[in-house]
Amino acid sequence: MGDPGLSRRGFLAASAAAGVGMTALSGCGGDSDGGSSDGTTTIEWWNISTTEPAKSVWAALAKKFEAQNPKVKIKIVQLENDAYKSKMTALTASGKLPDIFHTWGGGVLKQQVDAGLVEDLTDRTKDFADGLLPVAREPYLLDDKVYGIPFDIGMIGFWYNKALFKDAGVSEPPTTWSGFLDAVRKLKAKGITPLALAGKEKWPGMYYWAYLSMRTAGASALQKAYDDKDFTGDAFVQAGQHLQELVDLQPFQKGFLGAAYSSPTGQAATVGNGKAAMELMGQWAPVVQADSGKGLGDDLGFFPFPAVDGGKGAITEVFGGGGGHALRSGAPQEAVDFLKFFASEATDVELVKKTGVIPVVPAAESALTDPNIKAVQAQLKAATGFQLYLDQAYAPAVGQEVNDSVGALIAGSKSPQQVAESITKTAKEEQ
Repeated sequence: MGDPGLSRRGFLAASAAAGVGMTALSGCGGDSDGGSSDGTTTIEWWNISTTEPAKSVWAALAKKFEAQNPKVKIKIVQLENDAYKSKMTALTASGKLPDIFHTWGGGVLKQQVDAGLVEDLTDRTKDFADGLLPVAREPYLLDDKVYGIPFDIGMIGFWYNKALFKDAGVSEPPTTWSGFLDAVRKLKAKGITPLALAGKEKWPGMYYWAYLSMRTAGASALQKAYDDKDFTGDAFVQAGQHLQELVDLQPFQKGFLGAAYSSPTGQAATVGNGKAAMELMGQWAPVVQADSGKGLGDDLGFFPFPAVDGGKGAITEVFGGGGGHALRSGAPQEAVDFLKFFASEATDVELVKKTGVIPVVPAAESALTDPNIKAVQAQLKAATGFQLYLDQAYAPAVGQEVNDSVGALIAGSKSPQQVAESITKTAKEEQ
């Protein structure tokens, strides 16, 4: 999640995140309207924007909203991706969610909705939500009702170092999996680390298996397998076998199994500092590379996940998602007002210019200037199929099993067949 431009960014140390989370959890309640004796309403806003420039931009937007609404106070709680998911799981079990909280939509949001914990926003946001990009709204629509408002949309793809490609004699980004493996071999032959991976955080590795499953079986097969509770089909085993081919080439940086995503020695920094040629990541990658490392500037390029020879999926079928906000059931009108403020053209233009997100307000598209983000947007507009991050599209237990099993394959402790069987077993137990 993945995620995921802000959906999968930036991560504090786990101990610090846990400390913030426990404090916030004790003060988070779904029954209070946040009112005070002086008439001020406090809105608690949980998000995962922990890296710059997004962290400061979002804080400034909260202050701007407060200035426009003197009787409202925004209390921001920021957690890194994995810590956030853990705390939200605990809050969901407790029956209390924050007033405003980050969501990727899909099966996790559905579980919260089914528990009666999320506000139906269909009528309360109609005056502005209907004007947002349809593809961005899709993950938050359940039974034709609106349960979240997007602020970002994007896709996962390969971010690569043009200079390192040139040094290795890779003239063009590969368009087939076999061509991709050849590029990896050429990079290794030149002493260049082909790929950076945050093995400590399982979701980045999941992207490979998910995309390979889409390329071998077709995008629609992932949802069908989940509905049928069966991931043991040949195409899913083949996806694992293709990933095994990559792993066998030892393409990742030294110590990748213990690496985080956005730490100073993590996946994003490894690419951003020119120490690896590629990473498979979302549209937020350039910002995190620059925040965690130096950033590549004009040497950074983007290309879609390659097609698999003989596979049923097309290179125009994309995997990804975006970030959105949902409200706890019974949230005050001030929380709805903040969503409207955040989804306005003025705010979206600011987010595009300062944080590199892909706009969800059509009128804000003119603010896009970065060629790589434009390339991502072009891929999205030409997409013939779309699959949400698996750890959000599926029920939480199933999504976690996908992450864990694929992580085990990459670490060498599970076979492609065992990955398919483990996910199937969890899917049958969960539903």
